[in-house]
Amino acid sequence: MSPHVPAPRRFRHRLLTLLGGVLLAGSATAQAPATDTLTAQRTAFRQAWTSATQQGGNGWRALATNLRDYPLYPYLPAAALEHDIRQVDLPTVQAYLKQYPELIPAQDLRRNFLEELARRKDWQGFRTLYQPGINLTLTCDALQAKLADGTALNFQQDLAALWQHASLPNACDPVLQAAHDQGLLTDARLWARIDRAFDADKGGTVAALAGWLPDDQRQTALKLAQALRDPAAAATAAAQWPDTVRLRQAAATALQRLARRAPDTANTDWQTLQHHFHFSSAQRNAIRHAVVLFRATDFEPDSLSQLIALPAAAQSDATREWRVRVALAQQDWRAVLAGIEAMPAEQQNDDEWRYFRARALTELGHADTAQPLFQSLAGQATYFGFLAADRIGAPYAICPLQPTIDPQREPALLAMPGLQRAFELYAVDLPRRARREWSRALAGADAATRALAADLANRRGWYDRAVFTFSHGDMLHYYDLRFPLARQDGLVAQADEAGIDPAWAYGILRAESAWMTDAHSGADARGLMQLLPDTAAGVAKRNGLAWGGGDTLYDPAVNIALGTRHLAELDARFGDAPWLASAAYNAGSAKVKQWLGARGSLTPDVFVATIPYKETREYVARVMAFSVIYDWRLHGKVLPMSARMPAFVDPPDGQPQPAASPAAHAARKTVDCPASETPAPATSAPAGATSARQGKP
Repeated sequence: MSPHVPAPRRFRHRLLTLLGGVLLAGSATAQAPATDTLTAQRTAFRQAWTSATQQGGNGWRALATNLRDYPLYPYLPAAALEHDIRQVDLPTVQAYLKQYPELIPAQDLRRNFLEELARRKDWQGFRTLYQPGINLTLTCDALQAKLADGTALNFQQDLAALWQHASLPNACDPVLQAAHDQGLLTDARLWARIDRAFDADKGGTVAALAGWLPDDQRQTALKLAQALRDPAAAATAAAQWPDTVRLRQAAATALQRLARRAPDTANTDWQTLQHHFHFSSAQRNAIRHAVVLFRATDFEPDSLSQLIALPAAAQSDATREWRVRVALAQQDWRAVLAGIEAMPAEQQNDDEWRYFRARALTELGHADTAQPLFQSLAGQATYFGFLAADRIGAPYAICPLQPTIDPQREPALLAMPGLQRAFELYAVDLPRRARREWSRALAGADAATRALAADLANRRGWYDRAVFTFSHGDMLHYYDLRFPLARQDGLVAQADEAGIDPAWAYGILRAESAWMTDAHSGADARGLMQLLPDTAAGVAKRNGLAWGGGDTLYDPAVNIALGTRHLAELDARFGDAPWLASAAYNAGSAKVKQWLGARGSLTPDVFVATIPYKETREYVARVMAFSVIYDWRLHGKVLPMSARMPAFVDPPDGQPQPAASPAAHAARKTVDCPASETPAPATSAPAGATSARQGKP
């Protein structure tokens, strides 16, 4: 394969146009169009959609003459109206809403046009179109319409519900000002909302409301806001504050927040403030908890003794687990075992602590006692299960299942207009809108219906639906559906060309985006492998690959070509250790180098357990486990976890070395499904999944 990235394209288009015309394109009772007709309709829709969204007006209609019976036709006039929303009039919008009252585009158009009417101060038109409960902005716009009529506000009727929110949109500012001017915002009401906002960490709301309080009370509220917004300054200034109930809480909160980023500074301030304020026992415990916990995540030398000495009332699952992590970092196996035994039974039963109990017992010379623990874990297709299997030389236990699908139900499901629209939106590369239609169409559906829909989506190349549907219990064994190979996207070839293990690249992709091609993070990471545009541009330049800008990262071919090269660069930087490269992919190379400088001599399993960031710890474990499962899907036999997690060795002279695929030089391991471990058929299908966000502990 050429090292240059092909021109941007969407592999789903190629996939989907090869499928038979199984989707019903007309009404719920219409026959599915022939493949050629459906392909032509999709092509025409894309052209009309581009015209409607980019030009507005009526030009799109000439491109949509044969789309009247196409499920997505209603999206076109709505898109044109959205484009022209600054000029469109109320009767035109009302006509659309009357024709398509239940569709998502109508819902969006109503909301957006109401916001436009509020911008125009067309309160009469606003009242005509308004429906309660759309969002808080429009709720406040409706109150502005009421004020425009000269009607006074009633706190219980108009504001009581809004007052329960810790923060409100800007559209509410004029309403709140009017309420204040009418004398509705009494000191008691202001303090009730300030306290609620403080508890919800909304310092901006606290500061804004402070302006309506009398002078003596305003200063107290501003100190509360400072505790949230600038805890370092608040903790320093608190030594001069009077000892009142609210300022006591402000000081306690400032110390707890400061401990997250500067635990030693917080500890110093605590030594002063604990004698200045009459903190409650709960406040003292919360402060000590935060200081000790976050000093532990920095692995301060006295962290272990402080964690052990922490009073029971100040402990939490987090402090108990960090007692073990610090002991692991110190390779104090007796302290590891003691820390695990100090946990509640439920916490001890977590796979991580079962694994490290067995590790501690082994290190302390009790291998016979550790063996049954490793054997129990080795029956699971998880990170700790694979680690345990390697410890005792057992095969990996991967026990696949397939969902029970009733093909006779397929026609009825495919006849659902909402699901038709969802599948078609995905086929024409509008995945975000497709997911909305999917969620609405299947709201309240039973597990069997959701499973069938996810299977249908998977057959059409819409892989993330199965990933999110089969996310719990025995459904986790639906490996074919949860870990698609999708060879059409070129990942295997690109990984081979980059010199990395394709199974690892698949594991990264699966952990990053769950196969959502349009995934976009708050940090601006994009596409299947969640690349930042600046990172991708640098990778493209260093590898001689084409680069067309950040939006091309939503093209799977571009994203995968650049993502595999980025992985190869990280792998070379970290001595051909995919587990460390995975950590760097998530947390950044600088952080991983910092952790290696402090604890680089630890064995890989222990090092991962001492990563300060919860997200990165779990990410590395998830990617390594996913890599094993993808390796099994690709080859049957798998590269052992121990080969994926070699001890770190500094590259010669600190210079990155070319990445080398571990599959080229490592013996593979057998996979088995012990009869006793064979799972029972799944009976339920939760709709979604969650992911952790970056941060300690």
